[in-house]
Amino acid sequence: MSTEDSRPVRLRVAPSPTGDPHVGTAYMSMFDLAFARQQGGQFVLRIEDTDQARFREDSEQQIYDTLAWLGLTHDEGPDVGGPYAPYRQSERLETYKPYADRLLAEGKAYHCWCSSERLKEMREKQQALKQPTGYDRLCHGKTKEERASLPGFTDQPVVRMFIPDDVDLTFTDLIRGLVSAPRPDDQVIVKADGFPTYHLAVVVDDHEMGITHVVRGEEWISSTPKHVLLYDWLGLAKPHFAHMPLLRDEKKAKISKRKSPWARLTWFREQGYLPEALLNFLALLGYPPIIEPDGTEREIFTFAEFTERFDWAKVNTVGPIFNLEKLNWLNGHYIRELEVGDLAGRLLPFLYADGVLPQQPSLPQLGRLQEITGLIQTRMSLLTEATALVRPFYVEDDQLEIADDARAQLKDGAKEVLDAAITALEPISGSIGKPDGTGVEWTHDRIETALREAIVDGLGIKPRLAFGPLRTAVSGQKVSPPLFESMQILGKASVLARLERLRDSL
Repeated sequence: MSTEDSRPVRLRVAPSPTGDPHVGTAYMSMFDLAFARQQGGQFVLRIEDTDQARFREDSEQQIYDTLAWLGLTHDEGPDVGGPYAPYRQSERLETYKPYADRLLAEGKAYHCWCSSERLKEMREKQQALKQPTGYDRLCHGKTKEERASLPGFTDQPVVRMFIPDDVDLTFTDLIRGLVSAPRPDDQVIVKADGFPTYHLAVVVDDHEMGITHVVRGEEWISSTPKHVLLYDWLGLAKPHFAHMPLLRDEKKAKISKRKSPWARLTWFREQGYLPEALLNFLALLGYPPIIEPDGTEREIFTFAEFTERFDWAKVNTVGPIFNLEKLNWLNGHYIRELEVGDLAGRLLPFLYADGVLPQQPSLPQLGRLQEITGLIQTRMSLLTEATALVRPFYVEDDQLEIADDARAQLKDGAKEVLDAAITALEPISGSIGKPDGTGVEWTHDRIETALREAIVDGLGIKPRLAFGPLRTAVSGQKVSPPLFESMQILGKASVLARLERLRDSL
């Protein structure tokens, strides 16, 4: 399917490799990809690396890795190639020069030799006089020699647009309808180092790569008249514009990596969020829930469902608040919906990193993890929470650490409870049974029955208080996976050793 101007639908995301990828890159990419897939179009990744002062060599790979983790797969880009390569702006410098030269030749742009000190003084004076800030055109219409005779000169000029008095400040936005922007000043389009600024490069690249829809944050609304002007001056077909609402923090300020760790896209992976949960959450920030036939709202939906029903007119125009509690709730839901084997596989990288399991675990270790995962699946909101729950199953019995809060909650009768438990469990066979499943005694049902008879009935302790000392002995924690199932997985020898160890320490 094509746009109304009959061009094949093509969208792009164009992050700058200046540090950890911003969560906004994923936010924009998701909307780009949904529309591209819905329309049978293409999604392009372009790296805008013309800001050499802030460039970070590892950042580009992080962009690839995080977008791939989220399943936001691009059709063209520096890493996969494509018909419009190269896809890094730093490799396209010769592409921009003819456009800048044409604008200079036609008087639509001019050289500016003002020093940074002179520009700073100019702005300070304008602010003191409460005038609109903007370049005062001191260099316009002057030769280099003429300008050199005036103060504040540098022999390394920039190139500025010459904004006409009748510049059109309105444009149609796919999300917002007719938009009016403030009047721009004479924007720099080529820096003193010869690199283009965003304003020239984005227009040239989007044209040369056939981009039909430009999706970006609402902070770029004020720049759109400059871009439209460049398209018109250069005789290029204009794309459709869609300006997304800004993601905001709890103080309703634009989120930034300096203030919010979760503005970093890598943070979500480090903290143990599932990519499908993060995508669902980002979609809800800018788009309404699904309305079911009975009129109820459904907030849980797949990327495929989001793509199928996507409509620019439904995108929220109000900056959404980034609510981590909502994301945690969503993540917990997605964790509970996973197949146990899938969840166990997703836990492995975190368990490796925390030293719970070796990089090449044995088959028995993996088998045990599968059993444990089924126990803890409903007890996690983040994958990182698994370590504390899983570690007790892999430490030697005499190496199990008892947490301070778990030891502090033990009552005076804890030793008596542990003695009763040891006495009740010793007669139970630790046999794993025959291949046909018969003959198994050390099961959670058998363990629970014996312990309830010994402690709840035998000692007269209320059920909610009866098993605290056992939980502490077995897991070292105040809160643990289901106790009797944990005992079954650990095996009789380990359970008795841990009960005796805690009892002897009291």
